[in-house]
Amino acid sequence: MATWQRTLGILIVAQFLTAVGFSMIFPFLPNYVEALGTNTNLSLVFWAGAVFSAQGLTLMVAAPVWGALADRWGRKPMVQRALLGGAVVILLMGFVRSAEELALLRAVQGVVTGVVSASSALVASVTPQRRTGYALGALQTALWSGVALGPLLGGLLADLYGFRAPFVITAGLLVGGGVMVQIGVKENFVRPEGPGGLGTMVASWRHLFANSRVVATLAVHFTMQLGRGALVPVLPLFVPLILLNQSFVATFTGLVIGIASATGTASAVFFGRLGDRIGHRRILWLAALGAAAVYLPMAWVEQPWQLLTLNALAGIAIGGVVPSLSALLARYSDIGEMGAAFGIDNAVVGASRAVAPLLGVGVVFLIGGVLGQEAGFRAVFVVTAGLFLVTLLVAALWLPHSHEGGADRNPEASS
Repeated sequence: MATWQRTLGILIVAQFLTAVGFSMIFPFLPNYVEALGTNTNLSLVFWAGAVFSAQGLTLMVAAPVWGALADRWGRKPMVQRALLGGAVVILLMGFVRSAEELALLRAVQGVVTGVVSASSALVASVTPQRRTGYALGALQTALWSGVALGPLLGGLLADLYGFRAPFVITAGLLVGGGVMVQIGVKENFVRPEGPGGLGTMVASWRHLFANSRVVATLAVHFTMQLGRGALVPVLPLFVPLILLNQSFVATFTGLVIGIASATGTASAVFFGRLGDRIGHRRILWLAALGAAAVYLPMAWVEQPWQLLTLNALAGIAIGGVVPSLSALLARYSDIGEMGAAFGIDNAVVGASRAVAPLLGVGVVFLIGGVLGQEAGFRAVFVVTAGLFLVTLLVAALWLPHSHEGGADRNPEASS
């Protein structure tokens, strides 16, 4: 087995474990905010949005620094830092006493985590370029598999044992992933010559932003994540409106989120392989259009099965968008700047996570104040569909028509 294949295999397992852990808390995070209460006069809906946005804001600032350090000191240490640092912060979240404390720890989480970008940079740096789509698609499959299982498991644990238990289990899973990477991943990293420091970081960032293909890919990723993220704080509050049995709200919310991840798992490797053959730009177009087409009718669902079915179809589409963007970014970036590229990409994700929940909550307040709260919730689905159409438009106008590939950056690796 080639080194890149062994590294990919270990990171797939580690990614799966951490995805299960992180996603366990998503279905009930707004409900956890309600249960904790607030020590201020601000509404709980505000704090539900702030809990999601805080992590995005700090991630946006910290991710480019971690990415540049990865190019200087190695990508494996960055994966371990994200896993073990995240374990400590998530464990502490299980013992908070107010929404304000939870929001503060979410901000700290954004500083120390970033498992997806760190793993992607490591995999992309060692994989033959002709297999980049497959490798990043496989990594995405691990992520989506964990996200498919995590929300359902987290919802069940929350219903049975309370909101705090999933945080403790998540911390354990992150530690397990960190141990696996420490033991199993061998990175043959050659430290670049030169003094390093802030000047080197800035030079690397400037070089990347001078690459119009990289900038276009980052812009597309931002609009796509903005569409997905607008629903994050809204969906757990919308589900009770259409669910007859209120005893298992958290469980059904986890199922709705999880089924999208399950279908994304099935489609990510397929679209990754297909993109290696026909072009990831083309896959991106079709997947973004498909996502818009299924998010729009969610605004009119009346039955739980309708929401479940449409979200499953949305997962298939997003399973094509995400690995396509990762593969394009890897192909457009120099190998010596892979960490910086994915660090900036993670900052873009962080920016979208900061803005998107506030966008979703803002739509609920704006539309809900005129037409009623339920109408406000439903309007967010329309906004999400529109943002995926914007994603399609940005990709069509900015991403180059030229061939995506080039000379294999790792020709010695076995395919």
